[in-house]
Amino acid sequence: MLTPELLPRLQQLLADANLDGWLLYDFRGTNAIAQGLLGFEGMVTRRIFAFIPRKGTPVGIAHAIEPNPWARWPRAWPLHTYSGWRALEAEVRMLVAGKRVAMEYSPGDAIPYLDRVPAGVLELVRASGAAVVSSGELVSEIYATWTPAQRASHERAAEHIATIARETIAYAGAMVAAGTPAAEHELQARILDAFARVGLETDHGPDVAASENAANPHYAPSADTPRLVVQGDVLLVDLWAREIGGGVYADQTWMASLGAPSDRVVTVWEAVRDARDAALALLQERIASGTPVRGGEADDAARAVIEARGFGPHFWHRTGHSIDARELHGSGPQIDNLESRDDRLLIPGVGFSIEPGVYLPGELGVRSEVNAFVGEEALLITPTTPQRDLFIV
Repeated sequence: MLTPELLPRLQQLLADANLDGWLLYDFRGTNAIAQGLLGFEGMVTRRIFAFIPRKGTPVGIAHAIEPNPWARWPRAWPLHTYSGWRALEAEVRMLVAGKRVAMEYSPGDAIPYLDRVPAGVLELVRASGAAVVSSGELVSEIYATWTPAQRASHERAAEHIATIARETIAYAGAMVAAGTPAAEHELQARILDAFARVGLETDHGPDVAASENAANPHYAPSADTPRLVVQGDVLLVDLWAREIGGGVYADQTWMASLGAPSDRVVTVWEAVRDARDAALALLQERIASGTPVRGGEADDAARAVIEARGFGPHFWHRTGHSIDARELHGSGPQIDNLESRDDRLLIPGVGFSIEPGVYLPGELGVRSEVNAFVGEEALLITPTTPQRDLFIV
C-alpha cells in the first residue's frame, strides 16, 4: 500500500523513468492495482483519482459523498473533493497538465493484466494536457514484489500443498486398490479439509481431474456430475492456497497414473516436465549471471520443447502467471509470449508460476506446475522437491 515510508522509493523510480508522476484511477473496482495501492476496501461507486508526483506530496481526488474508501490516506496528504463532472475534470487538469504521467494502460492491450483504465478516461487525461505512458514497470516494482515475510509465507504454504497433493494421490490409489474408488469431487473436499487443518485458505477450487476431464485446463469437479477415479486413469491435481490471514499464494499441479501408464502417457508427461525444466533452466542461468530476462523468453523456452515433441498445437495457454502479494493471478510480469506480449523484465522480488501443459480433448491432459521467485542473485523454486516422475499408484 502507498505510505509515506514507500513514497521516497516510488518517487525515485519516477525520476529514473523520467516521469512527472503516476496517476491512479478507479471506478467500481475496475482497477485492482489502484485499489491495492490506495488501501481501498469494498466498491468505489464514484470515480476517484490519486496523483503521486515525482517531487512533493501526493494528492487524492474523492467524490464528496464517498470519503470512506480514503480511510487509509495519510492526513498530511491533500484530499480534494468534487461533486460534478466539471469540477472533476478541472481537478485532473490542474494536476496533470503539461506532465508525463503513468497509468494502468497497455498500448494495443498487449498486457491485459495491466490494461485497467478505460479508453474514455485516457482521452480525458490526454485532453487535460498530459502525455500518458504505461505504468507497467512501476506496477512490477511497487505492487507486485514480495516482502521477505511474504516470501517466507509462500514457502511454508508451498511445502504444505506439496504434501497434501502427494497424500491425495496416494489416497486415490488406495481407494482404487480397495475396490471403492473415490470421485473427483470427494478428493477435492479432502484437499479442502487438509488445507483447513494446516491453516491454509483458498478462494475457489482445487481442481481434481481424471483423464478426459484433465484435458480441460479450467475443469471443476462437481457432485452433480460425479466422475470416479478408476484404474487406468491419469489424474491431475491442481491446488492453490495461502496462509490464513493474507499470505502469498502457492500454486502447484501434480500428475499420477492409476496403474501402469501407457507409453503415450509417459511421452506426454516427459514433454511437459522437460518444458517446465527448460523454462526454469533459462531463468536460473540468466538470473545467476545478472542478465536481464523477460517472462516471454521463458514461455518461448518451454513452448519450444513441447513443439519439438510434436504437441505444440495442444499447449493452449501461457507458461505461467504472476503471483503478486495480493492475488493468485497477479498483475506483475507474466510468463507469456502466447496470449499476450508482456515485455516487462523479471525483476528481483516478483513471483510467478511455471506450468506448461498438453491437452488432448477426449483423452487426457497433463500439466506440471511449480512456482518461482526472483531473488537478487538466484531463482527460488517451490516446492523444494518438484515432481520428477509420474506417480504410479
